[in-house]
Amino acid sequence: MTTKTLWLAAGRPNPKAMIRLLCFPYAGGGESIFRAWPEGLPDSVEVCAVQLPGRGTRVKEPPFTHLGDLVEALGHGLAPYLDKPFAIFGHSMGALIGFEIARHLRSKYGIEPVHLFVSGRPGPRTVRSRPTNALSDSEFLELLWAYNGTPEEALANPELMELMLPVIRADFSVSQSYVYTPEPPLDCGITAFGGLHDETISRANLEEWREHTRGRFLVRMLPGNHFFLNTERALLLSAISRELYQYAGD
Repeated sequence: MTTKTLWLAAGRPNPKAMIRLLCFPYAGGGESIFRAWPEGLPDSVEVCAVQLPGRGTRVKEPPFTHLGDLVEALGHGLAPYLDKPFAIFGHSMGALIGFEIARHLRSKYGIEPVHLFVSGRPGPRTVRSRPTNALSDSEFLELLWAYNGTPEEALANPELMELMLPVIRADFSVSQSYVYTPEPPLDCGITAFGGLHDETISRANLEEWREHTRGRFLVRMLPGNHFFLNTERALLLSAISRELYQYAGD
């Protein structure tokens, strides 16, 4: 990488990489989710963890609350990194961001990812959950406990949650305010990942992504609940590696 951007977390430069993997986190998540991913992927893949405002090195920046604004800013920030083939991975909220940035890059720059990996989210036509903006902080915290995605030590730390809650609420708003706009399917293939024990996302939900590609489509179910990407990382990265082999070699 020759140009620095706030949008990508600092990592090990990999000038020999043949393909970049842009990674988008779930609601409330940051680049730390993907910090160990380079160890589980071929050296020919450069992991580029997207750092959203409101967390990490961008903690003082206000988080986005609407996907359209976020995607517009992302498209501009990521433009310098589109000089070689790239793929996209996103989990839950990140899957929605990944899908929309793929469509944005197609319309604005005439390029697409070589592959789109969507994880833990129904197709974009599906409204996933009821709005949470009217919930009190205590009610919202109860919801986070039920989702079992935020570390318990974080949820039990009032000072930390005072900092995190506005970011997580904003992320929920990004997903819940989203309105799908029909466009032609992407030419790139799509792989949809799900957890076998995820009580919120079914295989049928993942099959909804099929209509959004003219290319190869796969559904892969892995052990674990909604946050299988953390508990079954090795299996997930193995599946991603196999799909990217044709672009990145070994």
